[in-house]
Amino acid sequence: MKKVVVLGSTGSIGRISLEVLEDFPERFSIVGLSAGRNAGLLYEQALRYRPQVVALDDESLASDLAERLATFNVKVLGGPDGLAEIAGFPGSDLVVNALVGAVGLIPTLKAIESGKTVALANKEALVMAGGIITEKAREYGTDLIPIDSEMSAIWQCLHSCQPTQIRRLILTASGGPFLNLPKEEFQRVRPSDALMHPTWQMGKKITVDSATLMNKGLEVIEAHWFFNMPPSKIDVVIHPQSVVHSLVELVDGSIRAQLSVPDMRLPVQYALTFPERFESCTQKMDFSSNMMLSFSPPDLEKFGALRLAYSAASSGGTMPAVLNAANEVAVEAFLEERLPFTSILKVVERAMEEHPVIAKPSLDDILGADSWARREAERLVRLES
Repeated sequence: MKKVVVLGSTGSIGRISLEVLEDFPERFSIVGLSAGRNAGLLYEQALRYRPQVVALDDESLASDLAERLATFNVKVLGGPDGLAEIAGFPGSDLVVNALVGAVGLIPTLKAIESGKTVALANKEALVMAGGIITEKAREYGTDLIPIDSEMSAIWQCLHSCQPTQIRRLILTASGGPFLNLPKEEFQRVRPSDALMHPTWQMGKKITVDSATLMNKGLEVIEAHWFFNMPPSKIDVVIHPQSVVHSLVELVDGSIRAQLSVPDMRLPVQYALTFPERFESCTQKMDFSSNMMLSFSPPDLEKFGALRLAYSAASSGGTMPAVLNAANEVAVEAFLEERLPFTSILKVVERAMEEHPVIAKPSLDDILGADSWARREAERLVRLES
């Protein structure tokens, strides 16, 4: 039986992970849960799953939660140190990192250094410090397993492939809610519009990233580190149906693709049960009726986030951390209606232009670049507002 810690258990991927774990009570035991500020839902999860330890990012909320859970023999941790501690909890075998944003970096490293298998949905950690994370994983003999549907698809397509057989990786993108919206209409976009994703039900930040296609740009950098593939050999194709989750082209021209209904339970379950596969209760593909699958190249002028992500990947060093941090700040400002939708990429691009890249950064360099980019992005948000 695997003993599992779920980081970000109150978010969309975290909740799905708990549902999948609950489907296999004879195989998994949930020993730890963490959340940002959603103390109410974390309390309910603690009562349902009875973990040994829980953590909240907010220390005052953690103190209140500790009082509520005092009679249930659940240890409560608080703050960034608490998050790192639960990631390395000695009673666990597998850590599901379903955190969103840069906050997931240190817990990922802590879990690796503690010898845990890491099922990673937190793409931002790899975007910021992919070189450090993958080197640490090799050093500690830790397995990194992808949860994102696109990363999982490529991972499955690469099974039995030798590196010399691979020509390129192809990430599919739905195109988000504004695929067919003229660029000149972007200035009228409100948060409620950007959160209307046509295919997936996700958290607010990732949904806005899907609307700008920044999410796909971050995945290009994520795939670079997950699969040791240069960004120049990672392409993006628009596929509105979200049935083909990604593809791998081999040197002879053959293409492998992973298809399934758009349901995050599938890649989550495979990450948790790998290398085995089990029945799932998800909807299956139905070929008894007509099905159209379409593909088209992304419009890099309309969706400039992809261009910025490829540029950050090419620059390397601390630049991807700046891309990610500035985007997090700009998206939050947009959701709070402090920044127009069209200014999200302006803020990110200007922060990147101002950043002196450190080519071979230490962890401190990356964290410093992240902090600098957040301050610079906030300054730029005020200018754009």
